[in-house]
Amino acid sequence: MQDRTYTADAEPGDHVTVAGWVHEVRDLGGIAFLILRDTSGKIQVKFEKDEMNEDLVETGLDVARESVISVTGEVAEEPRAPTGVEITPENLEVVAPADPQLPLDPSEKVDAELSTRLDNRTLDLRKDDVQAIFEIRAEILRAAREHFREVGCTEITTPKIVATGTEGGTELFPITYFGEEAFMNQSPQLFKQLMAGSNLERVFEIGPIFRAEEHNTPRHLNEATSIDFEGAFCDHTDAMDVVEGVVKAAYEAVSANCADQLEALDLADEFDLPEGDFPRLTYEEAIERINATGELDEQLVWGDDLPTEGEKALGADVGGHYFITDWPSEIKPFYIMDHEDDEQLSTGFDLMHPDMELVSGGQREHRYEELVAGFEQQGLDPDQFEYYTKMFKYGMPPHAGFGLGGERLVMTMLGLENIREAVLFPRDRQRLSP
Repeated sequence: MQDRTYTADAEPGDHVTVAGWVHEVRDLGGIAFLILRDTSGKIQVKFEKDEMNEDLVETGLDVARESVISVTGEVAEEPRAPTGVEITPENLEVVAPADPQLPLDPSEKVDAELSTRLDNRTLDLRKDDVQAIFEIRAEILRAAREHFREVGCTEITTPKIVATGTEGGTELFPITYFGEEAFMNQSPQLFKQLMAGSNLERVFEIGPIFRAEEHNTPRHLNEATSIDFEGAFCDHTDAMDVVEGVVKAAYEAVSANCADQLEALDLADEFDLPEGDFPRLTYEEAIERINATGELDEQLVWGDDLPTEGEKALGADVGGHYFITDWPSEIKPFYIMDHEDDEQLSTGFDLMHPDMELVSGGQREHRYEELVAGFEQQGLDPDQFEYYTKMFKYGMPPHAGFGLGGERLVMTMLGLENIREAVLFPRDRQRLSP
């Protein structure tokens, strides 16, 4: 809109045109107020009924909440107004009227269930706290990209339609691709490894992944955002250094640049930056500490995956972000390299928040014969992955990387109760629309 002024920029003495949504209308008899909301904030519009055009007053007071309007007038100082200024309107145009019966209340005077919010996401995003989540999410991704560039990475985009799954198994969404069976990619894993074998060496990607897991929990999605890294001439410790830097950079950026958003989420006084280096516990140390908490009905033994209750018990014991390293080889995927001095131990690692896993990573197997053997050991046909395996014949350097769950990072940073709150339009077992 030409010559439009954002509400946050309206100063006493200015003659402005502001545009946005009707947040609230209050009729006090001889005087009435309309609160207009745009992306920058809110501003009060004052109607003195005895001194103004009747049609203007009627238009302003009859307009339904959440209608889109444009207001032109003089800005004056008013200490009693929500933002210390108000507009006396000369003209008010209803650009797009709203239905008076709203499916949820953007002013948040009446709470709505999460399912109702997700069904009406556009309205939901008109709430300050919900808008704040996605502004913070954007800042997290910006900070991640900046940190990757600082450590010498090139951003890449890998295919999301593939002929074979990254890890095999049944957790794949099949599609028809010009008469052939194809799948939505579970991960950029294999493609980013191939890029680490090019002269790009260090690469990253922030993009969607698709997993046909039949979970229905507050922390699982079927379409998620993965923040991926792969680096040539890196081992698992180098990859852990990179992901620790990404997470810390994200927290620091939000702390420095999202004060208003943290305030909207009531986190301004509770937002703590990670301190010191993230502890690195071996898998063996992790199960010993979990068992020592006494929180599980049965003691964990070597080779067990960590149950959710165990992760939470260990997280409470550690009290901050931490790594679990040296996982049993049999637990980790075929492309994770084993330790040279102990084939029972992999170089795989997980980065944990006290509430849940955020990252899976490790050094990759770069030797052709060992890689093909890994496929066969996990019941996969190496021939189906020839596009990937054959490149390991042509000089593949040692390399390592990770995948960081973007929504989980947002969720744990902000203390959200459900991961769907960190996604604009979540996809899970029950939700395919909107």
